[in-house]
Amino acid sequence: MGRIYRFLAGTAAVSLVAGSVVAGGAPAVPAEQLSCGVSSGREPERASPEQVGLDSGLLADALAFASGRNRLNVQVFRRNCLIGEGPTNDQTGNVAWNVWSATKSVVSLLAGIAWDQGKLDIEAPIDRYLPPGLGDAQHRSITVENLLTESSGLAVAILSEGITGVIPIDPNSAVQALGVPLENPPGAAFSYSERAVDLLAYIIELAMGEPLQQFAQRELFDPLGIERGDYYWARDRAGHTYGYAHLLIPPNNFAKLGLLVSNNGRWGTRQVVSETYLRMARQPSSANKCFGYLFWIGLGCSENSDFQPADMYFMVGLGMQNVFIVPSLDLTVVWTGAFGSVSNQGIAAALQNTTELPHEFFRRLFAAFQDHPVPDPGPYVEPPTSEDPGEYVDTNLLLAVFGVGPAAYPGCNVLSCLNYPLAPPLADTPPGCVVQVCLGPDPRTPGIR
Repeated sequence: MGRIYRFLAGTAAVSLVAGSVVAGGAPAVPAEQLSCGVSSGREPERASPEQVGLDSGLLADALAFASGRNRLNVQVFRRNCLIGEGPTNDQTGNVAWNVWSATKSVVSLLAGIAWDQGKLDIEAPIDRYLPPGLGDAQHRSITVENLLTESSGLAVAILSEGITGVIPIDPNSAVQALGVPLENPPGAAFSYSERAVDLLAYIIELAMGEPLQQFAQRELFDPLGIERGDYYWARDRAGHTYGYAHLLIPPNNFAKLGLLVSNNGRWGTRQVVSETYLRMARQPSSANKCFGYLFWIGLGCSENSDFQPADMYFMVGLGMQNVFIVPSLDLTVVWTGAFGSVSNQGIAAALQNTTELPHEFFRRLFAAFQDHPVPDPGPYVEPPTSEDPGEYVDTNLLLAVFGVGPAAYPGCNVLSCLNYPLAPPLADTPPGCVVQVCLGPDPRTPGIR
């Protein structure tokens, strides 16, 4: 019956202590019992580190270390209580910031909500949702699950796929995806495609019968208290929301999304996305043991070192925009910034190596736990750099935007795309927003005010 039904039974969700306990109001509650409630307001509930079993001084050392490594915002939660913040959080917490590929995990949540509502069949080919005549039979045979697990078979080249969204000149990213050649049969192999997730975002729109951001605001952001004016989520020139990146959202709201996931989709009394879907989302796919439904999972995977708890899973964005979730410790860590790993192999290796910084930070964080749940693995040992530059650049994928070459979709280029009206480049961008951040006093500029 497929992957969906194999995970209807599984490990129990982390249970929450009923009610809300404020940090200063329950000094007699044992650390193993203290819990906080999630909040749709602007401020999370807080506790002291000692109230949830950590040492304040050692936690402060870990936070100072992260701040010294370009972590502009760091938030540490245990049992939903905010117990630690970076020294620059007051300046950065309410500034809309591009979380890059962590956007993919947000798209996964939207797919889950659509599935919960019975409007998106994860096992169905996208042929069920695409308009007649759009895409050939091979592309239309790709399933929704193939898109969620990055096993669509589409050729990939991260820089070539992403640069035209950064500039931005993409005419219609979903249509462009349907012109990308398939290097593998759908479902056969993992290939980290940006265009595939843009296509998924479009499929969700079609399944729901409304623009993705309208659906997202009502069903995901509103319950969490994330207001429409808090964020900017870029769209291509046909008006379709990018799935692969370009959600510019304040870290304080990014943390809410992380807490929603760590609470198995429940926010207070509301089940925003089902626990069943999130269990599936954090199971390894057949194509990649490190990847579920647009979430990274497991030891030694992506930005997870090989000593951390085996149940850790996480959202990952370029430059290390992360949410790390450890169910066994009821721990959620959220950080944003600009890279920060160090390397003895040069700058290029430091940018490619995204494991060193999390390794060293979590060494310090786990040392702050009073019960020492994770033995200290010692300093990070850097492996040789083995990145292939050819994985990042493909001239054909770049030229396709201009309607040229074998990856171009017929009739779609920067001047026109099928029958879709195209807005001018930058027409979607609010004042004060650039590729990475939204700043400025203009009332149209996203930000928490």
